[in-house]
Amino acid sequence: MGASEGKALRGELPREEQGRWQVERDRTRPLDILRAQEEGRLDGLLPLRHERMAASPFAYYRGCAAVMAADLATLPVTGLRVQACGDAHIANFGGFRSPESRLVFDIVDFDETLPGPWEWDVMRLAASVEIAGRQRGFGPEWCGRTVRATVASYRKAMREFAHHSALDVWRRFVDVDDTLRGMQKKLKGADRRHIAAQLELAYSKDSARAFKKLVRTEGGVPRMRFDPPEIVPLDRFFPGERAIELREALERLLDGYRASLPEQHRRLFDEYRFLDGAMKVVGVGSVGLRAWVAAFVDRQTGEPLVLQMKQARASVLEPYCGASRCGNHGERVVRGQLLMQAASDRFLGWSRTAPTGEGQRDYYARQFWNQKMSIDLDHAGAQLIAAIAELCGWVLARAHARTGDRGAIAAYLGKSDAFDSAIADFACAYAQQNEADYQVFLREMRGAKAR
Repeated sequence: MGASEGKALRGELPREEQGRWQVERDRTRPLDILRAQEEGRLDGLLPLRHERMAASPFAYYRGCAAVMAADLATLPVTGLRVQACGDAHIANFGGFRSPESRLVFDIVDFDETLPGPWEWDVMRLAASVEIAGRQRGFGPEWCGRTVRATVASYRKAMREFAHHSALDVWRRFVDVDDTLRGMQKKLKGADRRHIAAQLELAYSKDSARAFKKLVRTEGGVPRMRFDPPEIVPLDRFFPGERAIELREALERLLDGYRASLPEQHRRLFDEYRFLDGAMKVVGVGSVGLRAWVAAFVDRQTGEPLVLQMKQARASVLEPYCGASRCGNHGERVVRGQLLMQAASDRFLGWSRTAPTGEGQRDYYARQFWNQKMSIDLDHAGAQLIAAIAELCGWVLARAHARTGDRGAIAAYLGKSDAFDSAIADFACAYAQQNEADYQVFLREMRGAKAR
C-alpha cells in the first residue's frame, strides 16, 4: 500500500469519525477484565495492586491497558498495522542510556507490544495526556490544546518520515541532553530546575547505585535486602531447602536468558558472576506478576551489575489482534522493543522457567537501572508536561514508521488538523469514561473491605 491507497482510506473511515466514544456510566465489565488479569498473580500482592490503582484516575488508567484494549477493539480503524506498544501512555516514555552511552528519550515499556492498529497507540497516549492534565487541574483549555498538539506532533512526524528512507528513519533518535537543555531556554524557572534535577538523577541511576540500594553485606557476604513487600530476597521468600531450590531455579532462568543473547552480548554477560536475587515489586499494572532482580559483580574488578527479570504474559492486544508469532512472551516483548526503540539495552533477553505444578512462565530481562529518567507528572509544570507530550508524539510516530507503512499512514493523516481534533474529542470523552470506571472500582474496593 502507498500514499494513494492511504489517502483513499479517508473515504472508508473519515478522519473526523476516528475515535468517537459514548461514555457509559456504572459499567462493571472493566472489573471483570481486571479480575481475569489477576488470575495467576501472587495473591499476597493483589491488595498492593489495588491500592496503587486506587491512588488516582491516572494510576487507575495505568493499570487498565486491558480495559482500554477491549474498548478500542469496538471502534473502526483503517486496517493499517504497525508494531504497536499496546500501552503507550505518557508515563511509559522516558530517558535511558543507549549502548553508546548517550541519554536518549524513547518508549520504555513493551509488556503489551504486538502488531496491531496504529490508531490504538495514538488514542492511548492522547487519553493519558488528557487524564494527567485533569489530575493536575490544568483545565479543559490546556487539556484540549495539549492533546491536539501531541497528536499533531505524531501526524507531522509521520509525514516527515514518509519522505525519508527506511535507513534514515531507523537512525533517528531523541538525545535527552540536547532536547531538554533546549527546552530549558523556553521554560520558567521551576521547570528549568525540574529538568536539571531529573538529568542529575538520571546520570546517578546506574548499577552501582542500584546495587547499593538492593544489596547489604553480612559477614562479608553480599545479600539482597529484606524490605517487604517491595523487596523479598530468595532466602526469605521460602525457608530452608525451598530457598535453595528457588535459587537454583533462578540460576536456570539465567542460563536460559544467557542462551537468548547474541553471541557478543553473551560474552559480555559471562564477565559477571551471580551473587543473589530477590523478588521486586514494580509498576502499577505489573504488581502481582513475578519480577526478580539479580545482583552480579564483574569477575575482574568487582564492579556491580543488576538485572531485572520480569514475567511476561499474553499481550492485552492478543484477543483482538491475534496471537504472537513468538513462542515465548518474553521473546515477544524483546523483539517488539528492538523493533520500536531507537537504541536498546545490551542485556535485553528472555527466558522461561521449567514446567512445574504451576506450569511454566515466560520472562524478559534487562538492566534494572540504566540511567533511567522520567518526568515527574505530579510536580512538573504545565508547560514542561505539554512539551514532553509533544515529544512523545514524535517518538511514537518514529516507532510506528519503523514497522508500518509510513507513506500510507501519513497520506491518511494529511496536512489538516482533522485527525488531531477527532482524537482530542476522543481523549476528552475517554477521560470521562476512565473517571466513571475509576469510581466503580473504588466502590468495589470499599465493598470488598466491608465484606
